[in-house]
Amino acid sequence: MTAISTTTPVVEVTPAARPATYVLSKGEKRFIGLQLLVAVAALSIGSLFGPLQALEFSGLTIGGRDIYALFQPLLASYYQGLTLHGVLNALIWTTFFITGFFNLTVTYGLRRPLAMPKLNWLGFIVMTVGLLTAAVPILLNEASVLYTFYPPLQASWAFYVGLVFVVVGSWIQGYGFYITYYRWRKDNPDVRTPLMAFGSLITMVMWQISTLGIAVEILTQLLPWSLNLLPGVDPQLDRTYFWFTGHPLVYFWLLPAYVSWYAMLPKQAGGKLFSDSLARFSFWMFLVLSTPLGFHHQFTDPGVPTIWKTIHAVLTYAVAFPSLLTAFTVVASLEYAGRQRGGKGLLGWIPKLPWRDVSVTPQILAGVLFIFGGIGGITNASYNINLVVHNTSWVPGHFHLTVASATTLSFMGIAYWLVPHLTHRTLWAPKLALAQAWIWFIGMVIFSNGMHTLGLLGAPRRTPLGIAPYVPANWEPRLLQTAIGGSILFLGAYLFITILVVTVLRKPAPAAAVPEIPEAQSIQDPQLTPQWLDRWAPWLTIAILLIILVYGPNLLYQITNMQNTSPGFRLW
Repeated sequence: MTAISTTTPVVEVTPAARPATYVLSKGEKRFIGLQLLVAVAALSIGSLFGPLQALEFSGLTIGGRDIYALFQPLLASYYQGLTLHGVLNALIWTTFFITGFFNLTVTYGLRRPLAMPKLNWLGFIVMTVGLLTAAVPILLNEASVLYTFYPPLQASWAFYVGLVFVVVGSWIQGYGFYITYYRWRKDNPDVRTPLMAFGSLITMVMWQISTLGIAVEILTQLLPWSLNLLPGVDPQLDRTYFWFTGHPLVYFWLLPAYVSWYAMLPKQAGGKLFSDSLARFSFWMFLVLSTPLGFHHQFTDPGVPTIWKTIHAVLTYAVAFPSLLTAFTVVASLEYAGRQRGGKGLLGWIPKLPWRDVSVTPQILAGVLFIFGGIGGITNASYNINLVVHNTSWVPGHFHLTVASATTLSFMGIAYWLVPHLTHRTLWAPKLALAQAWIWFIGMVIFSNGMHTLGLLGAPRRTPLGIAPYVPANWEPRLLQTAIGGSILFLGAYLFITILVVTVLRKPAPAAAVPEIPEAQSIQDPQLTPQWLDRWAPWLTIAILLIILVYGPNLLYQITNMQNTSPGFRLW
């Protein structure tokens, strides 16, 4: 990258109409904290079962007895553990953390309280009721259908109702954000939307559009089917509904991390955001491109014509573009920070970054891991290569680099300043927190490499390989590697949880010792950002039209030729 001049004139970015800061009330902090509490509780339970899957692969023994067998009495089946891990870590941990974090970024970004806080409380309550409703059948082994819940595997009706409540509750919280933004816009018609609020709002709009697929699937197919109101379902149609939501779900995980990378991390690193315009453009590109690409998950489905698979593959390549923009802009912002801190030469800015900062380092490491996750995503979108890795362990190796790396490791870094800010405590054992980030990073490198390699060797996903009779010898070293990496990740997860718990239990700290909310300024005043990058109507129109064009004809065909003939199966 070309060196960034440290002599560039910097225009201060605080518009006259916007207060310099905003202090969260005790009620606002309590509400955000409750959502983080549920999120971390879900992570703590879900993380128990991830290493169990890896240990099941390993064949490791203690005293002649398989390690996995020692824990097997905790579970009714391997698939119950896999479902608990996927639902709690991929769906619940992320969703509750995101809605809690966005309650902060919207209110602090706009410098005003929520317009209708009771609406957001209602959304949180609905989400929590949904979590508890879905948890009961999972714990009773009545919903061991994994987090993709592909029919004709059939779960209890309560599982589907619970998931609907979680999604609808997140929608309700989104409505609270939109009303707040609408009122802010009326008071500030010519002011560019503050970036941290801007990215949060776009993420919630994308989420509401994309989750229409899973809502239709559950309400018109899976729920009435589980209540015996339908004789069967059409698995092809339901897979299409699911992947209408399933791939945008990845961006629902990622974009909150991007909000932090763009709007907070440059300030934490000691610099400024390289380009406000590129940041906004990348968020709009995600809104437009995140949803109309689900067929790249269905390359092997015979019910989807080749032309539509091709179109969705091209759009999958296109959605890599805003991630490349993000990589460029965030790295440029970090370079600016490193040079402001005295970095010289081509790469001399890198060691000048605040690597001892317990919030900065996890987010940088998350970005490094996501580079490899993005490369794997391009592989998955390539039809001929996808046929090699489809439904192999390559796929969980890939998405652990997204939800468990770019997302979760970034959320850990955010939590290390956010929890102290909300609780007025200082972070317990900062050096241990820094070590925890590196432990997670190392564990993920080992784990994901093992899973990717196993996939290339043909090892299937969603399979208890420890009892499979067909495991060849060349899989065994990689199975052991995966178990080791998973165990290191388990250690990293519980170090993170322990640090947060002890932090919350500490005595209140002086106000000066409590971290403030970081908000990065931009090198150029956001008011100079083109106005078309702050207008919603054109981008929403393009997003909806593109979805209709690339999903409409095939969905219409599948719906008009729907065959609800597949009965439910329970294979656990």
